Amino acid sequence: MFDLGQLAVYPAHGVGRIEAVEEKTIGGAQQCFYILRILENDMIIMVPTANAGAVGLRPIIPTEEVPQVLSILRDHDVIIENQTWNRRYRDYMSKIKTGSVYEVAEVLRDLFILKSDKELSFGERKMLDTARNLLVKELSIAQQQTEDVVAAQVEGIFCHC
Repeated sequence: MFDLGQLAVYPAHGVGRIEAVEEKTIGGAQQCFYILRILENDMIIMVPTANAGAVGLRPIIPTEEVPQVLSILRDHDVIIENQTWNRRYRDYMSKIKTGSVYEVAEVLRDLFILKSDKELSFGERKMLDTARNLLVKELSIAQQQTEDVVAAQVEGIFCHC
């Protein structure tokens, strides 16, 4: 259950604020919906309260879990399977759609590792930006820091300077 004003994460869209809980009649049946406004772009998403968990709506991770996310980003010893870019894209997109901050961190890490070896496709570059934005937004809220500070922290993990 989410409270009015609470921040929550919606898969593939990022952090939003619960602005209201409304009842709507859909197909002759009354249903309650969370009205979620995504912070990044002001998009409004209506999420049925009855299956909010099933669609992946979740609270922001607690501060105590941030080191685990950063640990995933620092693990550069993973083997990236040799697949075509579109197969990788599908695999990474399915991870992003889970809504798990850990899966998003894996996608970001894998794309940064891949980028250090070869040029990413246009779709992969966009996905890298998406994963970075999703992660930076949530981590900045979890750590109560600005997005710039968290973005620099994340970039620093992958900087080979």
